[in-house]
Amino acid sequence: QVQLVESGGGLVRPGGSLRLSCQTPTNIFGSYIMGWYRQAPGGQRVLVARIYPGGEINYADSVKDRFTISRSDADITIYLQMNTLRVEDTAVYYCNADGEMWFRGNHWGQGTPVTVSS
Repeated sequence: QVQLVESGGGLVRPGGSLRLSCQTPTNIFGSYIMGWYRQAPGGQRVLVARIYPGGEINYADSVKDRFTISRSDADITIYLQMNTLRVEDTAVYYCNADGEMWFRGNHWGQGTPVTVSS
């Protein structure tokens, strides 16, 4: 089981910013697609952004140009910088390590809540 420890969620006003962090105990970035997903109240868990081992990045259309995913090999941490937050960004955000391509399974963090409200 891959341990994923998220932090950085909280309450922010519309237009504000937050940075989420997802730390792993060891550097697994070469064998997993690392991603952030979110689940709004009453909704399904959906992809927000993901980064491949080679550095390719995908974003959901709803967050393009506002959110940035990045990784630090030195900190063995995945970050999600969220700018210009909207009320509709309110959700629980989950870190994901998808190792299916390498037969390493699919792993989730506990989730960190983000509330955007005035």
